[in-house]
Amino acid sequence: MKTDLVQIFEVGPRDGLQNESHLFTLKEKIWFISSLIQAGVRNIEIGAFVRPDRVPQMADTDQLCHYFFSAPKRLGLAQAWCLVPNKSGLQRALEVGVTHFAVFTAATETFAKKNIGMTIQQSLKEFQEILRAARVVLGSKLKVRGYVSTAFGCPFEGKVAPKKVLSVIEKLAALGVDQISIGDTIGVAHPASVQALIQPALKMLDRGQIAVHFHDTRGTALANTLRSIDLGIRTIDSSAGGLGGCPYAPGAAGNLATEDLLFMLNGMGMRTGIDLDDFCKVTLKLFRKIKRPLTSRYLQTYVAQFGLE
Repeated sequence: MKTDLVQIFEVGPRDGLQNESHLFTLKEKIWFISSLIQAGVRNIEIGAFVRPDRVPQMADTDQLCHYFFSAPKRLGLAQAWCLVPNKSGLQRALEVGVTHFAVFTAATETFAKKNIGMTIQQSLKEFQEILRAARVVLGSKLKVRGYVSTAFGCPFEGKVAPKKVLSVIEKLAALGVDQISIGDTIGVAHPASVQALIQPALKMLDRGQIAVHFHDTRGTALANTLRSIDLGIRTIDSSAGGLGGCPYAPGAAGNLATEDLLFMLNGMGMRTGIDLDDFCKVTLKLFRKIKRPLTSRYLQTYVAQFGLE
């Protein structure tokens, strides 16, 4: 266990910020991403090529990508990922040098239609066309991550059977997606339901091809993560300070807080390459801008011990 490396996939700059009412400037986002990288983050989702009127926080993704990809030294050893949900976002992504794409679908039809305006099958067909076109331009440089949201429960359809999720996972894998992130969008998963889905998924894919993405709506994100690790998963999505939620999932709370995850993994002797103290300082500075209560439990104790400065 002590030699195990857990890859933390930081989603704060995209999945986290997109749900915040405070609109961050381009300069603030550059600082945030750069600081997370300096703290040791090696996989980070920095933006999304979506309609600005639907997700205003992502309106400057083109400029953000141009800043980082025009001078690779700004990323250092980190890999920067962007959400490219449809063909209209593809050209924008290619123009600013994106090579690591994320695509997004769901395990339930209602959520897919409300979130991306397509059925599950339509989204998969769209992804097939996106990836085919991107491969022509990027070749082996292209890396693709597929999100499957509402994998445990849907705000519109209720509980989701594992076989529905596995069907979507199988179809995404057939498209040549490098990794699939299984998402608990509304935070209803628990360790038993995690096992019921992850175990059969591991019979379809290698463990490196699977990530988990838990929301902490009911306080079970860490327990679900620990069960996933026990099952062999080594890529965990999390968000600085627990930022996030989902603008299309009423009542969904934030993501698993990266600080809480780091504290647990450090205590287990697992390696992440991220400095927890440095990471906390970045998140606290960000939270002073949004001026709302901290959701990360570790950050709350950190402030109590060291103060805000």
